[in-house]
Amino acid sequence: MPTRATPTPLGAIARGLAAATAGTAAMDLLLFARYKRGHGESSFVRWEFSSEINSWEEAPAPALVGKRLVEGLFQVEIPTDRAPLVNNITHWGYGILGGAQYGIVAGSLLRARVIYGIPFGATVWASSYVILPLAHLYEPIWKYDVKTLANDLSAHLVYGLTTAVAFDLLSRL
Repeated sequence: MPTRATPTPLGAIARGLAAATAGTAAMDLLLFARYKRGHGESSFVRWEFSSEINSWEEAPAPALVGKRLVEGLFQVEIPTDRAPLVNNITHWGYGILGGAQYGIVAGSLLRARVIYGIPFGATVWASSYVILPLAHLYEPIWKYDVKTLANDLSAHLVYGLTTAVAFDLLSRL
Protein backbone atom coordinates (compact mmCIF):
# COMPACT_ATOMS: atom_id res chain seq x y z
CA MET A 1 0.00 0.00 0.00
CA PRO A 2 1.54 3.36 -0.97
CA THR A 3 2.32 5.82 1.76
CA ARG A 4 0.62 9.18 1.82
CA ALA A 5 1.43 12.63 3.04
CA THR A 6 -0.08 13.50 6.39
CA PRO A 7 -3.10 15.71 5.70
CA THR A 8 -3.78 18.95 7.50
CA PRO A 9 -6.36 18.63 10.27
CA LEU A 10 -8.96 20.38 8.11
CA GLY A 11 -8.07 18.16 5.16
CA ALA A 12 -8.50 15.06 7.32
CA ILE A 13 -11.87 16.31 8.58
CA ALA A 14 -13.05 17.14 5.04
CA ARG A 15 -11.99 13.71 3.79
CA GLY A 16 -13.70 12.11 6.76
CA LEU A 17 -16.95 13.98 6.09
CA ALA A 18 -16.90 12.99 2.41
CA ALA A 19 -15.98 9.40 3.25
CA ALA A 20 -18.76 9.09 5.82
CA THR A 21 -21.24 10.35 3.24
CA ALA A 22 -20.33 7.27 1.20
CA GLY A 23 -20.49 5.15 4.36
CA THR A 24 -23.97 6.39 5.23
CA ALA A 25 -25.15 5.75 1.66
CA ALA A 26 -23.73 2.21 1.75
CA MET A 27 -25.44 1.50 5.05
CA ASP A 28 -28.74 2.77 3.67
CA LEU A 29 -28.38 0.61 0.56
CA LEU A 30 -27.89 -2.45 2.75
CA LEU A 31 -30.86 -1.55 4.95
CA PHE A 32 -33.05 -0.93 1.89
CA ALA A 33 -32.04 -4.30 0.41
CA ARG A 34 -33.07 -5.97 3.66
CA TYR A 35 -36.34 -4.03 3.64
CA LYS A 36 -37.12 -5.23 0.10
CA ARG A 37 -36.10 -8.81 0.95
CA GLY A 38 -38.61 -8.61 3.79
CA HIS A 39 -41.30 -7.75 1.22
CA GLY A 40 -41.17 -3.98 1.69
CA GLU A 41 -43.18 -2.26 -1.01
CA SER A 42 -41.92 1.33 -1.04
CA SER A 43 -39.53 2.56 -3.70
CA PHE A 44 -36.02 3.48 -2.67
CA VAL A 45 -36.82 7.20 -2.79
CA ARG A 46 -39.93 6.86 -0.59
CA TRP A 47 -38.04 4.60 1.81
CA GLU A 48 -34.92 6.79 1.92
CA PHE A 49 -36.92 9.94 2.56
CA SER A 50 -38.95 8.24 5.29
CA SER A 51 -42.21 8.96 3.46
CA GLU A 52 -44.09 6.31 5.43
CA ILE A 53 -43.67 8.12 8.78
CA ASN A 54 -47.04 9.62 9.69
CA SER A 55 -46.59 10.43 13.37
CA TRP A 56 -43.92 11.00 15.98
CA GLU A 57 -45.08 7.81 17.72
CA GLU A 58 -44.00 5.69 14.74
CA ALA A 59 -40.87 7.70 14.02
CA PRO A 60 -37.49 5.95 14.43
CA ALA A 61 -34.82 7.02 16.88
CA PRO A 62 -33.03 9.51 14.57
CA ALA A 63 -36.26 11.48 14.13
CA LEU A 64 -36.90 11.53 17.87
CA VAL A 65 -33.34 12.63 18.66
CA GLY A 66 -33.61 15.45 16.11
CA LYS A 67 -37.01 16.46 17.48
CA ARG A 68 -35.67 16.65 21.02
CA LEU A 69 -32.62 18.65 19.95
CA VAL A 70 -34.54 21.21 17.90
CA GLU A 71 -37.45 21.59 20.31
CA GLY A 72 -35.15 21.79 23.33
CA LEU A 73 -32.70 24.23 21.77
CA PHE A 74 -35.12 26.53 19.98
CA GLN A 75 -38.19 26.10 22.20
CA VAL A 76 -40.46 25.38 19.23
CA GLU A 77 -42.73 22.46 18.46
CA ILE A 78 -41.99 20.57 15.26
CA PRO A 79 -45.19 19.56 13.44
CA THR A 80 -45.82 15.87 12.77
CA ASP A 81 -45.56 16.30 9.00
CA ARG A 82 -41.88 17.22 9.48
CA ALA A 83 -41.00 13.87 11.10
CA PRO A 84 -39.67 12.37 7.82
CA LEU A 85 -37.47 15.42 7.20
CA VAL A 86 -36.17 15.46 10.77
CA ASN A 87 -35.43 11.73 10.52
CA ASN A 88 -33.36 12.17 7.36
CA ILE A 89 -31.47 15.22 8.54
CA THR A 90 -30.59 13.56 11.83
CA HIS A 91 -29.66 10.20 10.28
CA TRP A 92 -27.50 11.67 7.51
CA GLY A 93 -26.08 14.40 9.76
CA TYR A 94 -25.02 11.93 12.43
CA GLY A 95 -23.54 9.57 9.87
CA ILE A 96 -21.63 12.30 8.05
CA LEU A 97 -20.41 14.02 11.21
CA GLY A 98 -19.08 10.68 12.45
CA GLY A 99 -16.68 10.95 9.54
CA ALA A 100 -15.09 14.04 11.07
CA GLN A 101 -14.03 11.93 14.04
CA TYR A 102 -12.80 9.15 11.79
CA GLY A 103 -10.91 11.66 9.66
CA ILE A 104 -9.13 13.16 12.66
CA VAL A 105 -8.03 9.77 13.96
CA ALA A 106 -7.18 8.15 10.60
CA GLY A 107 -5.53 11.33 9.34
CA SER A 108 -3.29 11.41 12.41
CA LEU A 109 -1.91 7.94 11.80
CA LEU A 110 1.21 7.34 9.76
CA ARG A 111 -0.64 4.61 7.93
CA ALA A 112 -4.40 4.39 8.29
CA ARG A 113 -5.67 0.97 7.30
CA VAL A 114 -9.06 0.15 5.82
CA ILE A 115 -9.49 -2.52 8.49
CA TYR A 116 -9.83 0.31 11.04
CA GLY A 117 -13.31 0.82 9.65
CA ILE A 118 -14.44 -2.23 11.59
CA PRO A 119 -13.80 -0.82 15.09
CA PHE A 120 -15.09 2.55 13.88
CA GLY A 121 -18.41 1.06 12.75
CA ALA A 122 -18.64 -1.11 15.87
CA THR A 123 -18.02 1.91 18.09
CA VAL A 124 -20.76 3.92 16.38
CA TRP A 125 -23.10 0.94 16.80
CA ALA A 126 -22.21 0.38 20.48
CA SER A 127 -22.52 4.07 21.35
CA SER A 128 -26.13 4.06 20.15
CA TYR A 129 -26.91 1.28 22.62
CA VAL A 130 -25.46 3.41 25.41
CA ILE A 131 -26.84 6.86 24.53
CA LEU A 132 -30.30 6.00 23.20
CA PRO A 133 -31.42 3.91 26.20
CA LEU A 134 -30.33 6.75 28.49
CA ALA A 135 -32.54 9.06 26.40
CA HIS A 136 -35.39 6.52 26.68
CA LEU A 137 -35.44 6.06 22.90
CA TYR A 138 -34.09 2.48 22.89
CA GLU A 139 -34.43 -0.38 25.28
CA PRO A 140 -31.25 -1.50 27.06
CA ILE A 141 -29.13 -3.68 24.79
CA TRP A 142 -29.90 -6.90 26.69
CA LYS A 143 -33.60 -6.59 25.79
CA TYR A 144 -32.91 -7.04 22.04
CA ASP A 145 -32.64 -10.44 20.40
CA VAL A 146 -29.37 -11.53 18.82
CA LYS A 147 -30.72 -11.26 15.27
CA THR A 148 -31.74 -7.61 15.74
CA LEU A 149 -28.36 -6.74 17.25
CA ALA A 150 -26.46 -8.63 14.53
CA ASN A 151 -28.42 -6.91 11.75
CA ASP A 152 -27.82 -3.51 13.31
CA LEU A 153 -24.13 -4.23 13.95
CA SER A 154 -23.54 -5.52 10.41
CA ALA A 155 -25.11 -2.37 8.94
CA HIS A 156 -22.78 -0.24 11.06
CA LEU A 157 -19.80 -2.36 10.01
CA VAL A 158 -20.71 -1.64 6.37
CA TYR A 159 -20.85 2.05 7.30
CA GLY A 160 -17.45 1.90 9.00
CA LEU A 161 -15.70 -0.11 6.31
CA THR A 162 -17.11 1.99 3.47
CA THR A 163 -16.07 5.14 5.30
CA ALA A 164 -12.56 3.73 5.73
CA VAL A 165 -12.29 2.68 2.07
CA ALA A 166 -13.53 6.07 0.87
CA PHE A 167 -11.15 7.87 3.25
CA ASP A 168 -8.25 5.79 1.94
CA LEU A 169 -9.18 6.54 -1.67
CA LEU A 170 -9.59 10.25 -0.98
CA SER A 171 -6.22 10.29 0.78
CA ARG A 172 -4.56 9.14 -2.43
CA LEU A 173 -5.79 12.12 -4.44
